[in-house]
Amino acid sequence: MERLYSVMYAKSAKAGTRLYWEEDTADKLYYVKKGQVRISKTVDNGRTLTLYIHKAGDLFGQIDPFRNSAQIFTAEVIEDSEIGVIQQKDLEVLLWQHGDLAIEFMKWMGLMHRMTQSKFRDLLMFGKPGALCSLLIRLSNTYGVPEGDAVRIDCKITNGEMADMIGTTRESVNRMLGDMRKDNVISLQDGTITVKNIAYLRDVCSCENCPKEICRM
Repeated sequence: MERLYSVMYAKSAKAGTRLYWEEDTADKLYYVKKGQVRISKTVDNGRTLTLYIHKAGDLFGQIDPFRNSAQIFTAEVIEDSEIGVIQQKDLEVLLWQHGDLAIEFMKWMGLMHRMTQSKFRDLLMFGKPGALCSLLIRLSNTYGVPEGDAVRIDCKITNGEMADMIGTTRESVNRMLGDMRKDNVISLQDGTITVKNIAYLRDVCSCENCPKEICRM
């Protein structure tokens, strides 16, 4: 990170702005110093699918070994943020100079690909209930606060936002959460979700017990 800091320039970004859009040139990496950034994909029916919510300490972006590659996602700033920007040409110089950094960078790229693959797996293979259960597990891993045998998700998130994360409607999320509440899998209070039976969630989405570095938002 010290080497990356040496080629990073600072950028302030207001909530509601975009760091990049789909089809923009992919030639930078971004590091969240403060704030949050949503990574999303527009699908054929016009809906927006939320794939990641990056927070302070996260590195993200798309840099390919091929020139003139284009972004496949959109990065939206969801709260006022301070962002570090690394240009591809500066990163390439560092990788040429430092073999150990090149190895760590390859590991990071592999980790990001695994995270993306796991999210598409959840969406495609186990239907909307499986995708919602997986989302609740990811939220628990990212924002969870243990409370006895339960985990409180210390992040208020609307049903509409969850719908965007699993590619369904708010009404479907309302219904599925209601069923889980009746079955005592979760509880809801003041907009906060507490997971009471995480084993149930893991069973529905055929959880592969991925490490938390992958199973996160």
